[in-house]
Amino acid sequence: MAVVPLRAEPSDRSEMVSQVLFGEAFEILEWKEKWVQITTAFDGYTGWIDRLQVVMLGHLAYKRLLQTPAPVTYRAITQAWKIIDNTVIYLPAGSSLAFLEGTTSYIGDQRYDIIGEIGETDSIANNAKSFLNAPYLWGGRTHFGIDCSGFTQIVYKLSGINLKRDASMQAQEGTAVDSVLTAKLGDLAFFNNDEGRITHVGIILGAGKIIHASGKVKIDSIDTQGIYSEELKRYTHRLKLVRRYF
Repeated sequence: MAVVPLRAEPSDRSEMVSQVLFGEAFEILEWKEKWVQITTAFDGYTGWIDRLQVVMLGHLAYKRLLQTPAPVTYRAITQAWKIIDNTVIYLPAGSSLAFLEGTTSYIGDQRYDIIGEIGETDSIANNAKSFLNAPYLWGGRTHFGIDCSGFTQIVYKLSGINLKRDASMQAQEGTAVDSVLTAKLGDLAFFNNDEGRITHVGIILGAGKIIHASGKVKIDSIDTQGIYSEELKRYTHRLKLVRRYF
């Protein structure tokens, strides 16, 4: 599978809290009928996936994958030829090409030949802008649906930087920036609700602009008060803090 829903509970009706992209490794915590509870190696996120979407790796192969992170795909869509059944699957940006040899990725006993170029990383700004107009999707991490922290996480992954999954987790990483006025391109700005809980995050572009996923991935204005929507003619998110990760 190119994208696997990660659910809060072992049910198809349960909330999708995140997604596991092609080639991302995880540890199995529990088996329950058709469901498997996992913790992802990339960001330590826990949830349930359908057991049919699991490809088992041996201990040594898993250890090797952790020690030598796999190359990732950079295009919105990368085609991969699944040799075992002669089908093509479509990999989203940020997919991990495990045990890549040339243009062939090996996952367990399955072989995937990459069709065309894998691509290469770009600047954080360009990687972020490639997601413009992607629709908002709670738990999403791809160009076809993404939430605010999934957006910041995958853009940073394309730049070789690992972030935790949720905005509140990301806000505990990196180093503090004194003010949004001194923020640099690529810094993350976090926003809170009336209870003071961090509920939103976006990427600073500079010149008073921020790119974030809210309804869709878009560029809005930001100042010391927060995000101002030119479309709605009002502030939509209240600024809490700014963090730097590189």
